[in-house]
Parts: sequence; C-alpha cells; structure tokens
Amino acid sequence: MEQSTEYRQQLIQEYKQQTIPLLRYLPWLEKNAGQLGSTIYQGAEANENAMHFPVYDSTLMNFVKEASKSPLMYRNYSYVYTRNGIKTHEDERRIITSAELRDWEMLRGILSKYVLGGRTKAYLWSEAVQENIFCLVLKQMQKIIEFWDKPIDVR
Repeated sequence: MEQSTEYRQQLIQEYKQQTIPLLRYLPWLEKNAGQLGSTIYQGAEANENAMHFPVYDSTLMNFVKEASKSPLMYRNYSYVYTRNGIKTHEDERRIITSAELRDWEMLRGILSKYVLGGRTKAYLWSEAVQENIFCLVLKQMQKIIEFWDKPIDVR
C-alpha cells in the first residue's frame, strides 16, 4: 500500500512539473473564453480577390508554442477520441469536467488534439479558445494535482 502511495506522489509531482508552465496562461484563456483568439487579416485594401488569413493573438501563440514542447503532448490523441467515443465539444467538456487522476491520458489527448492538430488545421487553436477547451483542460489538471498535493501558486 505504501508503495502505491509513493508511486502516486511521484506521478503527481511529475504531472505538476509538466502542467505549471502552462497554468500561467489560464487567466488569458478564462478572459477570452467564447472568443476566437484570432482576427482575419484582409490587407490594406478591401479586395475581394485578396487572400484572407487568420492572425492569432500573441498570447495564444505563446501558449501553443510552449504546450507543443511540453511532455503533456500525446501524439496518438486520436486513439483517446475513438476509445472514448468523443465526437462533439459537449463530449469533450463532459469528459474533461469528470476527469480524475486515472483519466490524465484523456486530458492529455484532448489538449494534444488542439495543440498538435492546430499545426495542420490552424482553426483548431481558435476553436479550443472559443469552445473553452484549453481553459477547462488546464483547470481540471490543476484541480487533480491540488486534490492529491497542495494548492499550486502560479505567479
């Protein structure tokens, strides 16, 4: 029994080290929940034939850059979705809010879908902010860590 307690504490400390760098973006993610996190650049002149492209908020880009380097990224995130029957944003939110320590891989998978998937489908970054996915995942990770350890002071 003591061995499993030691293992759990070791796991929590590892998760804590991986999560803390991303928690500093939580205030921005909370403030921008429901918003796009990007604008569409149309050029100086309103030309209907001009190519329009998204311009992402610098904080969002910093978050994505830092998260993509994090050990929290799970390259096989699609398996999390198929194994758990996740098809909609509502499914994601339901799983995120009910996640416990044993569900850490699911949280990693959901976060990874939007961070890594956004490299080829950039709209995923804006979608994750708008649908509050980034914020919910980070809050749930923090909640799990704080349940098993002590409150995290992010400054």
